Parts: sequence; C-alpha cells; structure tokens
Amino acid sequence: MAKALNNLLAHRLPLAGLAALGTLGGAAVALAGPGALILCATLLGCAFILRDFRFGVVLLVVLMPLAPSILFPHAMLGITGLNPLNLLLAVTFGACLLSRLDGASPHRFLPLPLLWLFVLPMLAAGALGTQHLGEIAPALAILSEARSYFEPLGYLRDFVAKPLSLVLFALLVAATAARSARPERLLLAALISLWMMATLVIGFVLYSGVGLERLASDESREFLSALGLHANDLGRLFAVAYALLLFSWGACSSPALRLVLLASMAVAVVAMMLTFSRGAFVAFLLINLLYVLWRRNAGAFAFLALLALAGLLLLPDAVYERASSGFDSGADAVSAGRIKGLWLPLLPETLRSPIYGNGLGSILWSDAMRRSANVTVPPVTHPHNAYLQALLDMGVVGLALLCGYFVHVWRRLRALAADPALSAQLRGFFLGASAALAAVLVSDLTDSSLLPRPEHVYLWLAIGMMYGLHGQRA
Repeated sequence: MAKALNNLLAHRLPLAGLAALGTLGGAAVALAGPGALILCATLLGCAFILRDFRFGVVLLVVLMPLAPSILFPHAMLGITGLNPLNLLLAVTFGACLLSRLDGASPHRFLPLPLLWLFVLPMLAAGALGTQHLGEIAPALAILSEARSYFEPLGYLRDFVAKPLSLVLFALLVAATAARSARPERLLLAALISLWMMATLVIGFVLYSGVGLERLASDESREFLSALGLHANDLGRLFAVAYALLLFSWGACSSPALRLVLLASMAVAVVAMMLTFSRGAFVAFLLINLLYVLWRRNAGAFAFLALLALAGLLLLPDAVYERASSGFDSGADAVSAGRIKGLWLPLLPETLRSPIYGNGLGSILWSDAMRRSANVTVPPVTHPHNAYLQALLDMGVVGLALLCGYFVHVWRRLRALAADPALSAQLRGFFLGASAALAAVLVSDLTDSSLLPRPEHVYLWLAIGMMYGLHGQRA
C-alpha cells in the first residue's frame, strides 16, 4: 500500500507542479502582462540552473548575442534592469560558485591576467569617470542613449556593469568548458543564436522592402538600429562568427557537420553584407587572408578562389560602391569625416591626463564636445576609434594594459590551436578565434571599443573556452 502511494505521488506531484505553474503563469499574464510570463519562464529555468549551473551557461550562450536585439525584453514588470538575461546571469554565477565541483579557488575562476590587465583598470577608470558626470556636455541630453549617463547609476550600468557582464559570461563559459568531457558542444548553442540573429537581420530587410542602394547610403546607417544594434556593430558580430565558422569548417572531417558550418557561414556573410559596414568588410577580407596564409594548402587556395569568384558574380554593385566610398576624395572622406570632425579635435583631450586618462566615456565631458555647438564636432558618445577612446579614458597606462591583455589572449589562442591533445574541430575553432581577434583589433581603428561590447560576444565566448580548456589541460 505504501509503495503504491509513493508511486502515485511520484507521478502526480510533477503534474500538479506543472499545473500550478501554468495556473500561476496565466494569472500573472492576466494581472501584469506578458512580462510576467517571461519572468515565470525565467524562474523555471533558474530552478534547473540551481541543479547544474552548466544548463544556465548553455542558455546564456544562446541568449547573450540576442540580448541587445528587439527579440529580447530589456525590462520586466516595469523595472529597468530586471530582465531574463540579468536574472539568468546572476543565478548561474551563484550556482557556479556554490557547486565547487573541483574545489577551484577564486584565482582560478578569475585568471590573474584578466584581473590585473583588464578588470581592475576598467574599474578604476569607471570610478574616475563618476567624478566628472556634472561636466557632461549639455548638448548630449538630446541623444536618447546619453540621457542616463547624467546619473551615477545609469553611467555605472552602461560603462561598467554591461561590459563586465560579458567578462562574467566568459568566465562561466570557462568553468563549464573545464568541467565538460566535450566542451565543443557549447558551440551548438552559439550556432543557434547566430542563425536567429542572421535571420532577424535578413528578415527585417526583406520585410521592409528597402532597396540595397538606399540601405548602403550614408543616410541609412541607422536603419538597422531598430533591431537594437547599429549596422556597424552587427557587421562586426557576424564577421567574428564567420571567422570561428570558417576555421572550424576547415578543420572538421565530418561531412554533415561541414555542411552545417558551410550553411551557417553563408547566412552570416549575407547578414554581414546587409549591414554595409566597411569595418566588417575589412575584417572579412583579413579573416580570409589569414585563413589562406595559415592553412597554406590547395583546399584553402581553392576556397579563396571560389569566394572571390562568387563575389565578382553575385555581389550587387551597392556593396562595391559602399566599400569604395570616399576613396576619390581623400582620407577624411574615407573615414566618413572622422579625421577632421572628430579625431583631430579630440587629440588635445589626451593631454589633460595622459598617464591614467579621464575616466570611461570621457568624450562626454571633453572640451571638444562641450563646445560642439561652435565647431564641427558632431554630438556623439564615442570617438569611433577604440585606441583613441582607450587613450582618452584610461591614458597610456590603461591602453598599454589592455593591449598587453590581448597579447596574452593571442598567445593562449595560438597555443591551443596547435595543441595535439585537442580535437581537430577545437583546434580550428581556436585558430579562428585568433583570426577574429586580429580582425577586431584592425576594425577597431574606425569604431567600437577595446572593452567588451555586444558585438564582441562570440569573441568573449572563445576567450571563455580558451580559459576553460587551458585550465583543463593544466
């Protein structure tokens, strides 16, 4: 009798729990709207994460690239900052710390090069920046993305917490990879997110009905911003993903997996082309050049030849016109007016505090921006040059530390790419990550940042895999 009762409870209690959850979710939607249902689903996922934090890491790999897009809610129940990503990130981090599967120390969870060369300089620059919020140029108040910077909480959220969330994401990926027998399975989740992002961009362009010539014009650079990311950011996102796919495809021996990777590369290239980001085009060309130089076999040369032939035959004229824009009018035209309109006026700002900089986002309170009504400096929130931004914000010391960190990452990636103990697919992945890092550092000359941004999510995924596999090897 007792055994039968136990069996009945074992089957009925889960069903009762699901029924109660459905009832609670329906009531929440009726009372508080769809956001409450999303919150309930997130809480359900958190229950699985508490059992095994690696479940949360898989969800984060899928969701992190989608976080800035319109597919993802940025607030729930009317509370800014309460969103599924932040909740999943916090719960996964807590579950990871509680698990202590291998007794890892805090230093192993947070590698010392990452701490000393990257995290601490960024925190110091963020603390310095909070001292200048009262000096932000009033003209920037007209920009929607800059309105929150006038308050300390908004400033710290956007300039410190959001970049650090990508670092935390990479550390959680590292902890998962170090504890996994087949860490390459994480890449399947990344493929899912890539297809979702690429489909979003391609579908948005097709649904809008806008022509390629208009999409490629300088007046339409904000067209894709309705999706949550600027066209240049989306272009770099797809370029990094392409690098990881290309080198993984070149090292893979499974015909089925090669076909999946090839189809994913095609989707990423089409989505990248629709962004008409010249920085992404440069990164794309560099990635393919590195593929041929590093592989140096007949297959690599044949791939490059086919890619060049496809470009000549299939690419529309709008791509070539966008890529060659300004080449007949001087360097300033090629840079879209950044040299005279932004970089040269900002150079004197580097002398205000050349050693340790003026704090994160120092362009906001720069003299050039404060007198922008009287000169040709446009009202912007970043200098469109990652190295100039680092020099302004963190000085010579900060720029040197950041560059030193990326040298460290480059060496680790190259070492893993040559490690015979790893599978061929993982070696190709890490070789592609080193190519992506080189391409990002080159494209940063005209935009983006050396600090983590949403378009760098796949690069930080690779960095997390790097730390995880390095720890596993050790």
